[in-house]
Amino acid sequence: MNPRDPSQPNRVASPLELFFDLVFVVSVSLSSSHLHAAEADAHIVSGVGSYLMVLLAVWWAWMNFTWFATAFDTDDWFYRLLTIVQMSGALVLAAGTGSAMTEGDFTIMTLGYVVMRLPMVAQWLRAAASVRHLRQTALVYAIGIMIMQMLWIARLWLPEQGGVVSFLVLMGGELAVPIIAERRRQTPWHPEHITERYSLFTLILIGESVLASANAVIDSVEHTAHLPALIIVAVCGLILTAGMWWTYFAREHSDSITSFGSSLIFGYGHFVVFAAAGALSAGIEVAIDVDTNAADITGVAAAATLTVPVSLFLLGTWALTLRHVLSRVTNVVIVTLAVLIGLSALVPFSLPVAAVCMVALIAVLEASRNADRNTRIEQGTMSL
Repeated sequence: MNPRDPSQPNRVASPLELFFDLVFVVSVSLSSSHLHAAEADAHIVSGVGSYLMVLLAVWWAWMNFTWFATAFDTDDWFYRLLTIVQMSGALVLAAGTGSAMTEGDFTIMTLGYVVMRLPMVAQWLRAAASVRHLRQTALVYAIGIMIMQMLWIARLWLPEQGGVVSFLVLMGGELAVPIIAERRRQTPWHPEHITERYSLFTLILIGESVLASANAVIDSVEHTAHLPALIIVAVCGLILTAGMWWTYFAREHSDSITSFGSSLIFGYGHFVVFAAAGALSAGIEVAIDVDTNAADITGVAAAATLTVPVSLFLLGTWALTLRHVLSRVTNVVIVTLAVLIGLSALVPFSLPVAAVCMVALIAVLEASRNADRNTRIEQGTMSL
């Protein structure tokens, strides 16, 4: 298991990685569905809290595999087998999202999480046996992951009252493992490959929101009495979703990870982006329920379940990929418009207002990109 070349040209996601993403997004989709049910019943705080806990587990297992694969993807039969075992754990975790989010029972979800993580121990041990100069790093990963899995199992016997606190403590331990392991000698990563992997997973999550907008159109056919309101939800939902896609892919991301510190910020910071993208589909479904009188939630709260995730997604994307390439004025305008989208839940016609703000934000981004292009052309002309 030799390290991959971090400067390998034209490296792209493998079919196995794409398969891996599709399996993992099942867990995100189910957690979004349970979030929708909780928000529609006006249990927003508890629903969002449970959703974030479930998504943390899914995101962390996905991210660990992704960064390991960029360094050591050998794509042989043993590597594939261990990856498929991780996928099986993701399916078990998905089966446990309902009981975790509605009843606070994390037993099945914990077992699925452990099944996802234990193959990584075998992967890191194999790397330790194969690569002498990275042996210490790989062993720290293997030992750290093994210890954390034993603690997750032990957590099942703790009193229910300390469930949230123990979860946060153990997740903090999980987050600390890479920082400790990579402190002295770092594993190689391929910037274009890593950023493509994050982009593809983000795209899949955004696709969930497109499906939710399609549901609004379908419901409008079945509930003709609510036709105008549902069409507004569908159109505004599509505009907001398309705006999120446009913003995320407005610039190249590979220059965002140039050091170990920046890679941590990029990798860990994407939790906000993933969580917001997954929550948006739930918000669109809540808006549909409100318009068809199927939800027990106020109009402002219902609008916030849609506009706040969009705002957080935009702010997260700006902080991770756009902030360092935009001018100061453009940065201020982008942040202001993103915040206004979140606050639009407080005003009448919140979804159309949010959609207008999104269109304005995209216009600003495109104007900035055209200005940058013209500057480069002028500089090239002057050099000639």
